[in-house]
Amino acid sequence: MPAKEAIVPDEFDAIFAAPFGALGVRTEGDFFSEILFLPPGTKPVAPKNALAARAGTQLDAYLVNPKAHFVLPLKPAGTPFQRNVWQAITTISPGTTLSYGEIARNLQSAPRAVGQACGRNPYPVVVPCHRVIGAGGLGGFANARDGYLLDTKRWLLTHEGAL
Repeated sequence: MPAKEAIVPDEFDAIFAAPFGALGVRTEGDFFSEILFLPPGTKPVAPKNALAARAGTQLDAYLVNPKAHFVLPLKPAGTPFQRNVWQAITTISPGTTLSYGEIARNLQSAPRAVGQACGRNPYPVVVPCHRVIGAGGLGGFANARDGYLLDTKRWLLTHEGAL
């Protein structure tokens, strides 16, 4: 596992506290460009712009009600295959999971490729990659196999009633 990088609050347009740690939000112009799961103990940072505030309002709504919907202008990202995987993930309802293999079969691909696309998802929670699990268990999350990121996946799935 790579060395843990220090969190630089100025690199985010907002950092929102969450029950599992924090959510770092980045925007670019009129687009929501990235969300990152940050470890427990990360200090919140007030939104620096209206779009970051809007993201915070919607993230807060989700943390209260897992059926809350996101309506954010997402910056185009990823390869065509990754975008297909992310689109497939957005169809998974709260409280429901699909395996990497199930998504791979639907896209005529391989489970590992689906897992790699999930790991590169720039919009977790909004594009709910936590709802994608391994055939024999949780699988990884945000390119991690343990630690606070896997704890975050467990929290999100429990919050939605899938665990």
